[in-house]
Amino acid sequence: MSARKIIIDTDPGQDDAVAILLALASPDEIELLGITAVAGNVPLALTARNARIVCELAGRPDIPVYAGCERPLGRPLVTAEHVHGETGLNGPMLPDPTMPLQQEHAVDFIIRTLREQEAGSVTLCPLGPLTNIAMAFAKAPDIVDRVARIVLMGGAYFEVGNITPSAEFNIYVDPQAADIVFKSGSDITVMPLDVTHKALVTKARNDAFRALGTPVGRAVAEMTDFFERFDREKYHSDGAPLHDPCVTAWLIRPDLFHGRRVNVEIETVSELTMGMTVADWWGVTDRPANALFIGDVDADGFFNLLTERLGRL
Repeated sequence: MSARKIIIDTDPGQDDAVAILLALASPDEIELLGITAVAGNVPLALTARNARIVCELAGRPDIPVYAGCERPLGRPLVTAEHVHGETGLNGPMLPDPTMPLQQEHAVDFIIRTLREQEAGSVTLCPLGPLTNIAMAFAKAPDIVDRVARIVLMGGAYFEVGNITPSAEFNIYVDPQAADIVFKSGSDITVMPLDVTHKALVTKARNDAFRALGTPVGRAVAEMTDFFERFDREKYHSDGAPLHDPCVTAWLIRPDLFHGRRVNVEIETVSELTMGMTVADWWGVTDRPANALFIGDVDADGFFNLLTERLGRL
């Protein structure tokens, strides 16, 4: 079976970085066509920079990186330096990138790629706010039917919110964009907090990254050393959730995950619940299912996969 062609749309972020590394370490399953940066965890200039830093860390300066939207569709940008640090990649000391940022806008790259590649052959993997994807769909509606699948990290149901009492960060930052994507008719797989909060980087798991003895292994360990201090204090858990790598892990080993097809609507009106992912988990409405909403993961299998693949870089 040939590798799945993907575009990673991202706002790195330490966990975004690990998701990118996992994709680059898995060429038999994943062909990364390019990375598109969006404003989210930190402003666009930093997310575009961080994506290139991660590519160079993996020894893949050939991966094209494109800068996209610098603000949400209709709201002021909210960022998360309080979690990820002022650079978004606080923790390891990594050099500035030398690979160039592509001149083409990320939205135009997404549109061009979906038009040039065979219909149904490209999967979109958003790891941050959905601004770039929504803009591409709005600018070129013809590409929506050409998307194989969207696999995204965002939202929550049982775990409610991590940036407000009712909303997960990625969806909250640009709920209007999320609404466009969830109403697009695309085949969507969602990695919400409900599953990512079960993928905890415990001390033993982080020690396994560090024990790889490679620049990648040490950098990943230092990244999670940094951002886990926030999550441990907030959730009183045994480690920090490793959110975004769930997306790339699902592409490689979907058998590690379990969920159900449900209807997901995005709250875009009420400030009290702005950005809430209203998932009809119990099927109490007649709204048609529009997403595979993941709720569980084999955490040991997930971290075994992640550690083994990172060891290849």
